[in-house]
Order: sequence, then C-alpha cells, then structure tokens
Amino acid sequence: MESLLQLIEHHGYAILFGMVLAESLGLPVPAALALLGAGGAASRGALHPGQVLGTGIGAMLIGDTVLFLLGRYTGWWLLGMLCRFSLNPEACILQSAESFHRRGRIIMVFAKFLPGVNTMAAPLAGSMNMPFRQFLPLDLAGTGLYVGTWFSVGYVFNGLLKQIATGYSSMGSVLGWGAAGLFALWLGNRVRLWLKARKDSPVPMVLPQDVLQKVDVAIFDVRSHGYYDAGTMRIQGSLRLEPNALAEHIGMLPQHREIVLYCTCVNEATAVKVARMLAERGIPSSVLVGGLNGWKKADLPLEPVPSTDVVMLPKFA
Repeated sequence: MESLLQLIEHHGYAILFGMVLAESLGLPVPAALALLGAGGAASRGALHPGQVLGTGIGAMLIGDTVLFLLGRYTGWWLLGMLCRFSLNPEACILQSAESFHRRGRIIMVFAKFLPGVNTMAAPLAGSMNMPFRQFLPLDLAGTGLYVGTWFSVGYVFNGLLKQIATGYSSMGSVLGWGAAGLFALWLGNRVRLWLKARKDSPVPMVLPQDVLQKVDVAIFDVRSHGYYDAGTMRIQGSLRLEPNALAEHIGMLPQHREIVLYCTCVNEATAVKVARMLAERGIPSSVLVGGLNGWKKADLPLEPVPSTDVVMLPKFA
C-alpha cells in the first residue's frame, strides 16, 4: 500500500486514471484505494485537487459508457458473461433486470458503493434501452458521489492514511503467507474437482453430421441463457429444455426416441451436465460435439427461436 501511495504521488494522474478505468470496466482493481491515495497527495500539495477529481470522474465515465454501449449492442450476451459465476445464470439476469427496471434510477446513483452492482448497472441500463441522455446525468451523479467521497476521505485523513500504509507494510510478510495459504487452498479445491470429474461416467458424444442420419431423434437446446433476444437461432426442429428447472420438464422428454443435447458452452459443459443428470434418472442421451457452433460450421439447418419462447428483458423505452 505504501508503494502504491508513492506511485500515485509521483505519477498520480496516470496511475489514478488507469486504476479507476479498470475498476469501472469490471476488473478487480481497487479504485477506492487509488482515490484515497490521490486525496492524500492533493492534501500534501503533490497533486491538484481539481485535476484529481476530473481525472477520476472522467475515467469512470469512460468505463461506464463503454459498458453501457456493450449492453445496448450485445443484449443478453454481456449480462450472461457478468452472471457467469451465478449458480443460476438466467435467474441472475432476469432478477437483476427486473430489480433494475423498478429502481434503476436510484441504483445508478449509488451503484458504485455496491459490490457486484457497480459493474452490472451500466450494461443493464444499456441492454434495457435506457436513453443515453438519461443515463449520462445519473451516472455522472453516481460517479461524482463515489469519486468525491473517497477523494475527500483521503484528503481529510491524510495523516491517518500514511500511518495505515506504514502498518500495512510491516504486516507485508504475514499477508503474503496468508495469500499463499489461500492460493494453496484454492489449488487444492481445483484438484479435488478435477479428480471428481475424472470419476464421472463418460457421456456419449455425437457428431452433427451423424445426427441428420438418425431416423428417430429428439434434439434439445439446453443453453443456460440465449433466449433473450428476438432473432436468436437454434437447430431446426430442436426444443427448449431449461437446465435450471430440469425436474419440472422431465415429463416432456420422449420415451422411445434418442435424445441429443446441445449448448454453446466451452467443451459442451452444460449439455454434459444435463446428460449426466438425465442418466441418473435412467434416461439415456448424447451430446452434440461442438454444440450449436459445431452445427453452424457444418452448415446444417437452423431456425429462429419462436417468439413464444423468447424471454424479453424489461425496457426503459
């Protein structure tokens, strides 16, 4: 921390701009710490207060605008990426969207102080068609509040900040060992999950070209998300099978037809997971190699998702 404060004091505006921009784009960078340090440097006369505030607000507005535009032009895709660590990606997207639609204007002002929400607010506003002329002043108010708060704390409590930095440096070795221990635990857990996956029974795989040669086959789309935009494509003749509510849809599966599952995940992860869940219930199935992308590369027939199956996100306009 002390070295970061020294960097900010000597290369203040560039370091501040980079860290605030990175956090606003969703990267795990502590912009608040940079603003505290910049506030302390301004208190000692090393940086100009107005330039610090302008740099911080400008960087955050740039990052938020980028996410807003990505949300506007990618729709559900960016929201799915931001919700990828959720146990239920669709619920994450829909619940976030509904909550934002009800309280989005207030959330925009205070989102920077809410972990997780701070990254979701701008792309949600874009994907839900909030007019940019409405988004910009709300985001400016929230950005000004966030940057001004942390800058003011650093400016007023400059002496205390240096004491904390000195104490932090003296604890560096302890924190280093603690971080190493946490990494070891994380690595051990990854090895455990890898070993567990190796014990799982293999799932039958089928090539796209071979599916067309099958006479009695039922193809199911098990994407965790992807039914949020009009015009979304799927394999011709396939049906929707919601992986997060599998127990509720078991009855729709045919009893005497071969079942083929597909998704758009890396290594067909969702389809493989669903296939194993079906196998536990005594229902055999196979997974399409390459998923929907493999089907497209083979230039095989597609069809638009029926409008009755599209789940539209709520809109501001």
